[in-house]
Amino acid sequence: MNDIDYNMYVPNVHFEQISIKNLVSSQDYQRNLSAAHIKRTVENFDLYQINPVKVSRRDGINYVFNGQHTIEIIAAVSGSRDTPVWCMVYDDMDYMLEADIFANQQKFVKSLVPYEIFVANLEAGNDEQLIIKSLVESYHLTIGSSKVPGTICAISALEYIYDNHGFHVLDRTLRLCVGTWEGDYYSLSSNMLKGIAKLIVAFEDKMRDDLFKEKVGHFSAREITRTARERRAGCMGYAEAILIAYNKKMKYPLRWSNLYNKKTNKSDYSEDDLSDSDMDLNSSQDECNE
Repeated sequence: MNDIDYNMYVPNVHFEQISIKNLVSSQDYQRNLSAAHIKRTVENFDLYQINPVKVSRRDGINYVFNGQHTIEIIAAVSGSRDTPVWCMVYDDMDYMLEADIFANQQKFVKSLVPYEIFVANLEAGNDEQLIIKSLVESYHLTIGSSKVPGTICAISALEYIYDNHGFHVLDRTLRLCVGTWEGDYYSLSSNMLKGIAKLIVAFEDKMRDDLFKEKVGHFSAREITRTARERRAGCMGYAEAILIAYNKKMKYPLRWSNLYNKKTNKSDYSEDDLSDSDMDLNSSQDECNE
């Protein structure tokens, strides 16, 4: 006979619909509400993404210990705190246990990585991911989770460029990247792709594709990467490194001010600070140990 008591693996809870006005979510252990997160989710509200709110009922009061953003989002979308939400109600907790559960609720949860999310969006037939996949494959590249030549792992960067700058900027970014470094995996990093996109947005047709491939292609993607890291963190370091390579020995170089005019925060660098001598792109030293 099977003497296992399976109830020991089932939480002692029941489900209720409770009006938002009857839920309390101001416990000291909780994080502050993010207005930006609430606004973004309200603008992209999807009923099928709503999870049950976890509630501890103590002394007749419904304390939310998981789902405080959920109730605020639903209140904002519905326009009323009379709106009910499904709640997973626990009757056997005290304050300290609530705080402990809140602190550790994500400790052993495996988050989805960008590639897994991207594949799920493809399976769902979502247009954005289908368009990005088709565009990437048109340049004989693939989207994957392993860093090998010809494979883009920087999926968030592809989506960022597409969402913020559109199809044509992403198309040109990939065209320049492949035409310059032929799928070298150093060239397909997130910062490299976003750095190229920044230059495209900043200079548009003033930056010529043929000159980009010729002059920037004189340096390996690894050399650009090393120099970018020496200059500053993030994709702006890559944009600067590429721009220096592009402008090298040019009679009419692209103006640095254009790159920074496209930013919200002006850079501390001036054009006078950014001469060709700032960057050594003549080394072919092996960097495999970096």
